[in-house]
Amino acid sequence: MNKFKTLKDHVYDYIADQILVGNLRPEEKINENVICEELSISRTPVREALIQLASEGILDNVPRKGFVVKSLSEEEATDLYVIIGDLDGLAARLACPNLEEKDFKDMQFYIDSMTLTIESKNYEMYLTQQKIFHQVYIDKCGNNALIEELAKIKNKFLKKSYLDDPEGEISRTLTATNAEHQEILELFKEYKADEVSKYLAEIHWAPENAHFDLMSLNEK
Repeated sequence: MNKFKTLKDHVYDYIADQILVGNLRPEEKINENVICEELSISRTPVREALIQLASEGILDNVPRKGFVVKSLSEEEATDLYVIIGDLDGLAARLACPNLEEKDFKDMQFYIDSMTLTIESKNYEMYLTQQKIFHQVYIDKCGNNALIEELAKIKNKFLKKSYLDDPEGEISRTLTATNAEHQEILELFKEYKADEVSKYLAEIHWAPENAHFDLMSLNEK
């Protein structure tokens, strides 16, 4: 779904990316002046983007302090996983009859790319490839309201900048998750709409997996 991006949208993406790569940390105050200087824009689109991020639960608007990056509790993460699983499963079920061979090839490409990012420990790139993988079928669901709602909820998990992984736990977890991506693709290829919907809701987005999103926050 192509959409014209306003200045506010560009600022939104910029702040989201800064959170994703760990340049903005949980509880850190957003410096509006720095953003204005970095992007060479006025304060108005910056304020609009901050207000939107706060309305989506990514930032907190703290009285007498301003906008800060919001922390996510384990309970909140678990609750969000339940919602994402149901909505992602619905999107998959709606998209299934609309998927074509090109979509399957694209998803396989992203799965293979994620394997390479795990092997090279480029976990930030893994996040990017994972997002695009899911977006292939989400964009084919034919329901713009569902697409937008999923994007807003998933953005609450932006705050993931991976720690050093000396014990290999992150690598093992991502390898297992990528195996799930392969299973999702195989179900799509067989056009098993109900099965892929159930797999996403009950396995891929199982609430007990929510702790990993918290474990992977950069707390250095």
